[in-house]
Amino acid sequence: MNSPLYFEIQADDPQRARHFYTELFGWDFFRVEGLPVSYWRIDTGGMQGGLLQRPAAMPPDGCGTNAFTCSFEVDDIHASAEHIVELDGRIALPIFAVPDTCWQGYFIDTEGNTFGLIQVDERAG
Repeated sequence: MNSPLYFEIQADDPQRARHFYTELFGWDFFRVEGLPVSYWRIDTGGMQGGLLQRPAAMPPDGCGTNAFTCSFEVDDIHASAEHIVELDGRIALPIFAVPDTCWQGYFIDTEGNTFGLIQVDERAG
């Protein structure tokens, strides 16, 4: 199984976040249509990433972080999703197609941490 890192940034105001990261790092953002969330791919000139509209309220100050979500590449996302559930993990957002790119899903580990899985597939959609 491969595990290249793919990062995601959640934002209350994606336009404000895109401006921040473009000015700070020179990143380019490209809107992706057809997903169950508002989403932009990030071209960092290196590592791949994405920006999405935050799907839930931020936790209150003093309770820890509301950080980037890391997604890991797997060979078989459906088998991996089944294994997560067998290990008492949960499905946060069911597997969906990122058109012409990959299959994506979000999960919650036994400690309440959210992470993503991707299966590269240029035929996804």
